[in-house]
Amino acid sequence: QVQLVESGGGLVTPGGSLRLSCAASGTITGLGSMAWYRQAPGKQRELVASMTSAATTTYADAVKGRFTISRDNAKTTVYLQMNSLLPADTVVYYCYAHIRGGAPTYNDYWGQGTQVTVSS
Repeated sequence: QVQLVESGGGLVTPGGSLRLSCAASGTITGLGSMAWYRQAPGKQRELVASMTSAATTTYADAVKGRFTISRDNAKTTVYLQMNSLLPADTVVYYCYAHIRGGAPTYNDYWGQGTQVTVSS
């Protein structure tokens, strides 16, 4: 059974920084794309940043130049470095990973979500 466990959320003042981490555990035989999404109350979950297994990255326009996604395949962990945070970044952030576990196929996995609050 694969699980994604997030950490690093919390309260920060505008202009501050946070680093989110998401570690995948369990039987992992293949690690595909990893990403961060966020979701505000009453809105659809939206992509924040993603990184393929070939290290190709994609960012939402709203976070370009402020957020950086990275991954450590040996640790099956994905990170999101968030700088110059704005009150508009206040939402729940979810980790995503495309993983091949004990079965021969890849499946989608999600973390439980971590709250980021940007407020003075």
